Amino acid sequence: MIRTTRRQAVAVAASALAAPWILPRSAIGQQKPSEIRIGISTFLSGPASVFGVPGRNAADLLIEQMNARGGIQGVPIKALVIDEAPGVNFLLGECRRLAQNENVDVMFASISSASCLAVAPLAEELRLPNIMWDCGTQRIFEEGKWRYSVRTQANAVPEIVAPLLYLLKMRPDVQTVAVVNQDYAWGRDSWAIWKTAMEAIKPGIRVLAELFPKFGATDFSTEITRLQALRPDVVFSTSWGGELDTFLRQAAERRLFERSLFVLPLAESSLERVGKTLPEGVIVGARGDHWFLHPIAKDTDRLKNFVSEYRKRYGQYPIYPTYHMAQALFALEAAYTKAIAANGGAWPSREQLMDTLRGLEFEHLTGRMKIREDGQGLEPMLVGVTKHVPEYPFPVLDQMVLFPPELTMNPMGTKGLEWVKGLTMETVAKAPAPIPYKA
Repeated sequence: MIRTTRRQAVAVAASALAAPWILPRSAIGQQKPSEIRIGISTFLSGPASVFGVPGRNAADLLIEQMNARGGIQGVPIKALVIDEAPGVNFLLGECRRLAQNENVDVMFASISSASCLAVAPLAEELRLPNIMWDCGTQRIFEEGKWRYSVRTQANAVPEIVAPLLYLLKMRPDVQTVAVVNQDYAWGRDSWAIWKTAMEAIKPGIRVLAELFPKFGATDFSTEITRLQALRPDVVFSTSWGGELDTFLRQAAERRLFERSLFVLPLAESSLERVGKTLPEGVIVGARGDHWFLHPIAKDTDRLKNFVSEYRKRYGQYPIYPTYHMAQALFALEAAYTKAIAANGGAWPSREQLMDTLRGLEFEHLTGRMKIREDGQGLEPMLVGVTKHVPEYPFPVLDQMVLFPPELTMNPMGTKGLEWVKGLTMETVAKAPAPIPYKA
């Protein structure tokens, strides 16, 4: 028999009482909560708010609908939204506040690639599940391994490779190109992917100009004048938000679209705002297969109902950030459901939730997607060419190609910039057949 002194018994009892306060919340069994609290970072102000606010709007709409159905496994959802616009340091402070003072269960962060790169280490420190719902940098899972972060959408590699494959399939005779990208990490990195892949697939295409106006620019007259003089076959730009809108309007005023073919991988979000200022024949990407007139899913009840309810409430058609927000929410719902089933009906720990998210396959608005074991989401890329139709006061997408992720995404364990060096014209030939617009 083991004898325990009174002093030892007191020490053991004190230790037992203290244990729940010493152990992190994620390391102990969890009771079913009264609500699931989600912290969401998005741009609510500044030029990027033109798609940051739609992302927030989609969260409001979808969470309301999910709660009307009983929430997730009978638990209602509550969103706490913060503005990403003041910068990374502000965002990190707000994320820490949400975790420590507001007791959020999950963080959805963020739009900016710089924000995602900063929040991932913080999520590790806080042991806070983090779903990267919109940022594009491929560096997240190429340069680090994260226990508490996954991404429920694709990244810059397929978002840039797909429009390049589309261009070379439709215009194999292209000989010259120029770039106009915002002068910061996304603008530089996306151009590096395009240029490296282009040189691998079709060596000999000449780069006539590499133009990087400062981030936040409102006057593109210098760049447009240069492009008018050079007359490249193709003008490539991964600019986004209000700056892309401004650039397109100024380019149209100077009739630049008559001289060069524009390739705009992020322009799906600008179509309704710029209207028929944007002419026919511009190659546009959707950062995934996100398009309210999706050639396969447009007649499904799930997509039709979402588009109808979103337009009824906000007076606009949903754009790609709304689909990204939906994917994050649907992934979270699917992960909780699967983890609870695997846990014998008990509420999962944070680690169990993260383990379930990796390898998860789930339905979303336009199809079904998977999150790889490294945390990276896989989704098709929809690329099309603008067309004016009487049904809409803005261009729609015609001759749409849905590029599967296995054609455009580098495999797990590889780096995108190295992987694209192996692309060839055979890759272009594997692109699926285009699907024409139908009213």
